[in-house]
Amino acid sequence: MTELTEPQLEPMPVDWRRALAVVAHPDDLEYGCAAAVAGWTDAGKDVTYLLATRGEAGIDTIDPDECGPLREREQRASAAVVGVGAVEFLDHRDGVVEYGTELRRDIAAAIRRHRPELVVTLNHRDTWGPAVGGAWNSPDHRAVGRAALDAAGDAGNRWIFPELLTEQGLQPWNGVRWVAIAGSSTPTHAVDATAGLERSVQSLLQHRSYIEVLTDQDPEAYCREFLVGNAEGVAPRFGGVPAVAFELLAR
Repeated sequence: MTELTEPQLEPMPVDWRRALAVVAHPDDLEYGCAAAVAGWTDAGKDVTYLLATRGEAGIDTIDPDECGPLREREQRASAAVVGVGAVEFLDHRDGVVEYGTELRRDIAAAIRRHRPELVVTLNHRDTWGPAVGGAWNSPDHRAVGRAALDAAGDAGNRWIFPELLTEQGLQPWNGVRWVAIAGSSTPTHAVDATAGLERSVQSLLQHRSYIEVLTDQDPEAYCREFLVGNAEGVAPRFGGVPAVAFELLAR
């Protein structure tokens, strides 16, 4: 009887210069793909982070007015660990982000400003898939992921959100070649995490205020176990190399 094996993941494209990573909350990228980002910035690629919220509703014991600025500071420190200096926030309300034209327009505006060839986002589907027991996904993740996928096209159409040109002077940008979805249950591609894995651990660790209320485990041990475990879990589908997996959609 022939043993069934999962299909191998393809290497992510490398013939691009600029990426825009669009997620809902501080720490989403650190849980999702910071090791890949570290490798990209090492290679001289320009990566910008765009967050829909400041994560102000994420810590039950801290009032949102205090929590938002705290999590913003931690996100900027976290991004810096993997070579990302540009971090922007859209100031949608944490926990109640709504998919719709306002969110699409905000992301499309950022795409026009930064002109990425690659847009990165997080799992937009209802669940996380079997790797985490099919857990229900956050409504913010679903809304932002879907809006990012749509905004990649919106940004190139001058007749969708024409006010971006007339009021903000943002010319259409139809140069997004791919959207890469981290945390997908149906990945197609991967990035070697070897060089960036340790920095990804330190990057996630910058979100200490959030992690300390999330787990009783030592924060560094928690970050290392989660990220190293995920990367090693991808390895059998990527030539035995620890990696970050993505579902890659061409445009």
